[in-house]
Amino acid sequence: MAERRGECAWKRHVIEQLKLRDRVQRHAFEEIIHQYHRLLEKSDLQAVLTERYQGDKYDVQRGHDTSVAGDLNRNDALQHEMAQMRIKHQEELTELHKKRGELAQSVIELNNQIQQKDKEIQSNEAKLLEYQQQINDLEGDCRELRSYLQDLERANQTLKDEYDALQITFAALEAKLRKTTEDNQELVSRWMAEKAQEANRLNAENEKEGRRRQAKLQKELADAAKEPLPIEPDDDIEVLDPGKGGETSPNRPNSRTPSKKISQPPPGGLLDSISNIFGRRSTNSFSTSPENTETSSGVCAEVRVPSTALHVFEAHEGEVNAVRFSPGSRLLATGGMDRRVKLWEVVSGRCECKGALTGSNAGITSIEFDSSGSYLLAASNDFASRIWTVEDYRLRHTLTGHSGKVLSARFLLDNARIVSGSYDRTLKLWDLRSKVCMKTVFAGSSCNDIVCTEQCVMSGHFDKKVRFWDIRAESIVQDLELQGRVTCLDLNHDRTELLTCSRDDVIKIIDLRTNAVKQTLGAQGFKCGADWTRISFSPDGSYVAGGSADGALYVWNVLTGNVDRILDRNHNSAINAVSWSPSGTYVASVEKGSRAILWSDM
Repeated sequence: MAERRGECAWKRHVIEQLKLRDRVQRHAFEEIIHQYHRLLEKSDLQAVLTERYQGDKYDVQRGHDTSVAGDLNRNDALQHEMAQMRIKHQEELTELHKKRGELAQSVIELNNQIQQKDKEIQSNEAKLLEYQQQINDLEGDCRELRSYLQDLERANQTLKDEYDALQITFAALEAKLRKTTEDNQELVSRWMAEKAQEANRLNAENEKEGRRRQAKLQKELADAAKEPLPIEPDDDIEVLDPGKGGETSPNRPNSRTPSKKISQPPPGGLLDSISNIFGRRSTNSFSTSPENTETSSGVCAEVRVPSTALHVFEAHEGEVNAVRFSPGSRLLATGGMDRRVKLWEVVSGRCECKGALTGSNAGITSIEFDSSGSYLLAASNDFASRIWTVEDYRLRHTLTGHSGKVLSARFLLDNARIVSGSYDRTLKLWDLRSKVCMKTVFAGSSCNDIVCTEQCVMSGHFDKKVRFWDIRAESIVQDLELQGRVTCLDLNHDRTELLTCSRDDVIKIIDLRTNAVKQTLGAQGFKCGADWTRISFSPDGSYVAGGSADGALYVWNVLTGNVDRILDRNHNSAINAVSWSPSGTYVASVEKGSRAILWSDM
């Protein structure tokens, strides 16, 4: 309806403009037409008067013949008057002809103008038709846009309804998660309380059993002390003469007859009790057998600076995040985004796959051997840490409790406790005997890497700080701020120097005895490729090896602070982690691709 009203309005406007043009142009021509009509009337009047004068002339000539004499004077006057009138009429006729010519010229000019205006009208009509077509096209486009807008409004309303529904679902799930978390905390608290009660009960029973055994032992020892030692007459006993030393008495022959020995066992339970106290030693779940223990070589005699890629191999299906040598340098472990930890045996400069440790539900972020090489600890993106036995590849423990990715996990020096750091900004201390979390410390920032001494844990965080924790006090002893997010930490062999790497592409060595920066390392092309780029000390602490985002392996001399080697021909992508073997012979590096490389100077 609105479209019809709009169409009628512009049509009326066009008609009014045409009428206005007609009025203006007709007013200009009305005077010419009026003068033209007057000219025609005068011309007709002149023709009538001429005919009449001609008749009068003929009458006058006929009358002249009859009365020439009488009317001569009157005819002369009349002729004179007629001549004057004819001259006057001739002048008027000339003037009228002149005006007629002018009017004709004006008519011609006006006709030309009318033709020009007609052409303009035709051009304007063509333009009007074109504009009308454009208006129709635009109206069609407008209708389509209105339809599209309505569709978008309906889709927007649908999305809004879905968003509201999702918000409601999210709120319900959040409430459910909160309730589940509270229930989980309550269950953990109850479980911890039950564990504590069970431990107290076992301790009480052990103490009671120890007291009972001690009382029984004391009683048996007292009974044994009171009981006389029986001597039979038939026993084989030589009686020596005190005056003759070792010679036998001649009066009594030296007879050695077989004696009828009666061996009486000691009182029942005596040996068992002594064995229980002195002979038996308690063992924990992490005791290692000699055949499964890998002997560590300690500090190596000589470190070989890598110069050659001995073995380039495909380690995992996808990105490789972690690499670590065993304490004896015999095994190499790699962890990747394919959720596996693979064990490789290093034989004659090559890595031969021994097996894979499975059980993780997400990518592996860090790897650690215990000091004996019997157990392997791996942190994962599924919020958990896991422990396997190296000998039989069995999954022994799964430590869950973090609410974010576990980015690092380390054995303490006693191999019976573990410290893990997570993206949820907490550190957790785990007891492997009871398999529970002993302590949880809120660090304030996501923890990317951890190293440990006897009573201190050092953690590197995304807020550019290295924090030093006292395990016994659960508090920060000190913190050190760097210029970039901390990607990794490492200790030298005697645990007196701390190696740090940060996202500002600077490596620093901190003397833990003075808490001062001892050395700063860097290079022109060196750049950390990720927030979890791992670098490594050499076993003697004289070199540092690290991988760059361009796939080059850099080796620095700690004493001089200069780059010793740059190996840049074998990796195809950024190096994620580097590990130096405890023997000092090999260096292993892994990349964001699926490749791992074993390096040495051979």
